Amino acid sequence: MKNVIFKKTLFCFLLLLSFIGFSQNLPLSKDAKVSVLTCGLGNESYSFFGHTAIRIADPANNIDVVYNYGTFDFRTPNFVAKFAKGDLQYFATAHSYGDFINDYTYEKRSVFEQELLIAPELKQKLFDKLNATIFSDDRYYTYKFIDKNCTSMVVDVINSTLNENVIVKKGETDITYRSILFPYFNGHFYEQLGTSIIFGTKVDQLGTKIFLPFELKNSLDKTTFQNRPLVSKSKTLLLFEKETPTSWWNNVYTYLFILAFVVLAHNKIVDKIYLFILSLIGIFFVVVGFYSFHQELAMNYNVLLFSPLLLILIFLSILKNKRWTYRFAVLHILFLIVYTLFMINKAHLLIVSPMILTSGFVLVRVVIRNKKRIPIII
Repeated sequence: MKNVIFKKTLFCFLLLLSFIGFSQNLPLSKDAKVSVLTCGLGNESYSFFGHTAIRIADPANNIDVVYNYGTFDFRTPNFVAKFAKGDLQYFATAHSYGDFINDYTYEKRSVFEQELLIAPELKQKLFDKLNATIFSDDRYYTYKFIDKNCTSMVVDVINSTLNENVIVKKGETDITYRSILFPYFNGHFYEQLGTSIIFGTKVDQLGTKIFLPFELKNSLDKTTFQNRPLVSKSKTLLLFEKETPTSWWNNVYTYLFILAFVVLAHNKIVDKIYLFILSLIGIFFVVVGFYSFHQELAMNYNVLLFSPLLLILIFLSILKNKRWTYRFAVLHILFLIVYTLFMINKAHLLIVSPMILTSGFVLVRVVIRNKKRIPIII
């Protein structure tokens, strides 16, 4: 979802709209058009999934405005902490269509338009709702990755205008949110790995809600209202082929190389460093799970692989306590077995499998080194 820093030009534009009474229920002409814009995927983290916006075009009143629910301000105090905690305030803004389309032309991202085939009074109602939101505190909302974002907010405001849940998800309701997200990270390996292991059980639920722009686009094509299609045939406003980035480090090969080095080094120090890194990641998952309001980060079973208790294992090995080092190593092998069984039907099994195998090799080595009557310590 695209997120744009509040620009000075946009601020001036909104002041102009306010000055001319744009928010005061300006009547639209009979030729006014209301449409949903779906924007293509980008290679920045905020643009991996595309973007959704609403366009109001009324040539008779010299209006061509795009409403966007995906804005946040990087200058927000404690921005990173607020984003991690899940109480970062996003807000709705309005852009001139010309500025909007120029931005996506510059970023080389496709834009598709679906006109809403609704009665003039409903267009007016939606127009008034959007303006009332833009010029009030209602423009702010607390972002939630699945439940409340630039796409879901568009769905909500249109359904509210139509006085019923007309727009619901069509297709892919029998696969999980995690499975739906996975293909969007093509060319961004470590981002794919990171989201795979930081998300908990919520993203393993069936993806029954519309939360991504192209899910909405596809669902609109299959949606009817009052016994007729809700939208016209999709129109391509901009068309660019997404460029998949290449990187010497952000790929599966560096990932496999690092893990292969850990396995083949067969070195006590390397094993300790590997287990220490896993434990720190596990501690981060536990802390974020309790600290954050993002439900996607709660109940993270990946801590069975990234166990915080590995710190105790390392501490015991440093103290040369062979008996308890052995026991904790066996315990973590059991964790690994349970984790592997639990992962059998999960979308991210393949991407974490190399780490499962590496952890297995390392832990078995720890067990062998600390068996009774074996003097070698990890």
